[in-house]
Amino acid sequence: MPDLPVAEYPGAVQLHTEATVKEHLEKAVLNRVIQGLTRPAGSPTATRAVNKPEEIVFSGTFEEVNSFFLQKGWTDQLPVAPPTVEKVKEFLKHTDRSPDDEIAVLPVADLRATPRNIAANAVMAGCRPEFMPLLIAAVEAIGVPDFQLVNLGSTECETPWLLVNGPIVKELGIEYGVGARSRGPNPALGRALGLILNNIAGFRPGETLMGSWGYYLPFVLAEDEDTCNEIGWEPYHVEHGFGRGTSTVTARTTVYWGGPATPTLKTPVSPSAKSVLRLACKNLQRNTITEASLIFGERNMVAALMTPPTARIVAKAGYSKRDVAEFLWQNTRIAVSDANNCLQAFTGAGVTVHDLVEGGGLPKWFDVGPEETIPMFASADLIDVVVCGDAHRDKLMSLWCNYQRPVTKEIRLPVGWDKAS
Repeated sequence: MPDLPVAEYPGAVQLHTEATVKEHLEKAVLNRVIQGLTRPAGSPTATRAVNKPEEIVFSGTFEEVNSFFLQKGWTDQLPVAPPTVEKVKEFLKHTDRSPDDEIAVLPVADLRATPRNIAANAVMAGCRPEFMPLLIAAVEAIGVPDFQLVNLGSTECETPWLLVNGPIVKELGIEYGVGARSRGPNPALGRALGLILNNIAGFRPGETLMGSWGYYLPFVLAEDEDTCNEIGWEPYHVEHGFGRGTSTVTARTTVYWGGPATPTLKTPVSPSAKSVLRLACKNLQRNTITEASLIFGERNMVAALMTPPTARIVAKAGYSKRDVAEFLWQNTRIAVSDANNCLQAFTGAGVTVHDLVEGGGLPKWFDVGPEETIPMFASADLIDVVVCGDAHRDKLMSLWCNYQRPVTKEIRLPVGWDKAS
């Protein structure tokens, strides 16, 4: 509706005093509402011509194509590989879905994601054609309402990422060892996800992506299932009800990347599993926004990453992944008085832990005295453990975010996949 009158509030309501809000409403917003309702609309804007999905939208040199795409807002501000008709067709050979089938409708633009436009973005990102089944499954995952893609534009600078499990990890060479995020096909897959979010979901920095300091590119990791099998831990997808021979992709987000903890395993006396896990609790506490975690309750996601040497120490002591999640939940704690201070600073309205319990956002047993401690998370179900990273280093890291919940989808391979790949 290009001619719809809009009355826009100037600035951010959250940062304005009651008096300023009243002044803006009376002097700016109300007048625009009245004008929009009472003035003639004028002649409607001519309907924009819509290209068919298979049509060529631009022809030119590499530099000209990139200049045109940049002007249209179709890039991540970096040069892209032009998505020619021929290249898109190569990608479409790697799926049994029809080119214009609806895979998902992605907010906030509410556009249809199809194999054709997924392929176009994958070409632009520098992906290989055999990545198509994984990317289609990833789009299915971010399109599930419980993932809450609609909230991705939060000012917290949330970055989506994908966790890949199953046989496809080795078939496609997806990295799970040292430098995994930055090696092999992982960067291209992450960039493809980012372009899909930009061009189909309509998330663009400074317009609908309102992260205060911007974003790094979405990324991809695979789990080190060889180590999981060696130490008796279930891979992530098996934990969540999929068969070992099934390939899956899990959509997640994170506010943080960095701040790893090092339990220094290479000492004359190896540390105990509990000392490793206590260090993991400190890392998790450091990388979590306390007030947001408490307020959003079950609407959180945490991935606790462990390198193989660290996971071995913990597994050798008899801990399963579920045991680790329970330990992290029980021992990543904060004093109620400190939690109330965080909530006060965040809301500016005197909200307390008691208020959150009364409102049903936290369990009843969180309602304790100010000097007692409570877990920073509503339940252990919010914490997932993933084994990946340098096979020769002792590292821990936690990736936390609120709003979203992880969603896992099976990667369905087309007939003749072995021949095609």
